[in-house]
Amino acid sequence: MKATFYMVIALLFLIYGLLNYYIGSRLWQLLFSHFSFIPVVLYWTVFWSWSLSYLAGRVGERFLAAGISSRLEIVGAYWLAFMFYALMVLLIFDAVRGLDKWLHFLPKGLLSSPVTGAFMFVLIAGIVVYGAWNARHPEVRHYEVSIAKKAGDLKSLHAVMVSDIHLGTIMHETQLNKMVEMVNELKPDVILFSGDIIDENVERVIEQEMEGSFKRLKARYGVYAVLGNHEYIGGHAEEAVMYLEGAGVNVLRDRWLKVAGSFYVIGRDESSKARFTGEKRLDLQDLLKGVDNSLPLILLDHVPSQLQEAQAQGIDLQLSGHTHRGQLFPNQFITSKIFEDDWGLLRKGNYQIIVSSGFGTWGPPIRVGNKPEIVDITMRFAD
Repeated sequence: MKATFYMVIALLFLIYGLLNYYIGSRLWQLLFSHFSFIPVVLYWTVFWSWSLSYLAGRVGERFLAAGISSRLEIVGAYWLAFMFYALMVLLIFDAVRGLDKWLHFLPKGLLSSPVTGAFMFVLIAGIVVYGAWNARHPEVRHYEVSIAKKAGDLKSLHAVMVSDIHLGTIMHETQLNKMVEMVNELKPDVILFSGDIIDENVERVIEQEMEGSFKRLKARYGVYAVLGNHEYIGGHAEEAVMYLEGAGVNVLRDRWLKVAGSFYVIGRDESSKARFTGEKRLDLQDLLKGVDNSLPLILLDHVPSQLQEAQAQGIDLQLSGHTHRGQLFPNQFITSKIFEDDWGLLRKGNYQIIVSSGFGTWGPPIRVGNKPEIVDITMRFAD
């Protein structure tokens, strides 16, 4: 089993290296070889230092100083975005070059001109710079939903949902404080986190003393959360729960709470729990035992999958994240095929689901083709 695992890892490293060699070779041929003052050795030294920095940071977490490994990860995360778009642009360029050799539809010398190479490099860099700016400018997205149930004395409920913050090495306390300020400005009745609050390494969150920021969140009926797959991937799910609970966040792991005698907040444990712990989460039918179905049922479930199960069990509103809406264009075309609802509001009879594109980022701190968001929801109940 271990031999197979190491063979897969070695294969992935080989593929990663070959893809980067392709990018480095094409960039040298199209642009940097035209500058005689750049030695080829210097070019490749800088290139491989940047392209391998993310892997070096992740592998070096155990034996490098925390500050060094973190910086390597951050620098390397920007490379991952550059690599993604460089592959797209260069493959398109080579496809056009192949067609031109056959059809001869482009001016002679255009494809070998350093101007063309410079244009491509600036295009790739421009996409990454825009994506970095875009990822740091979240917006508030508003939804209004009607639930055909009475909720005690409540006629409406103002909820704010945040998903996929991914706090840790890339997403710092600065972004968390910005999120807290934006949420508090909305003056919600209840605050709901739908998973991936912490990005694997809870120690990075503890080091940055983010607990105080969570404690500044204000909501009349409290703050509730579920875990995402990344809390489990890091192997620190229990520590993450303890940390969030200590910061005033009620983490619901296959349990529900009746709030203000008027509505239920139901939290499902993450579906990947079984893969990392060997324990399956509860079936939704078992989780809902003891719930009064005449009151509104609000479900927090990180991954928007198996929607028919929630619909069959009478859930009124499900709040999910996970998809990031692809994060990097054109990945949203993939997520839209994988998930019935990969972003936004979907209604199926009395069942409604809102999927957020998330507040933070995973891997590259870049967003292209979508916006980071905080979801502002007004729920209106029957008289």
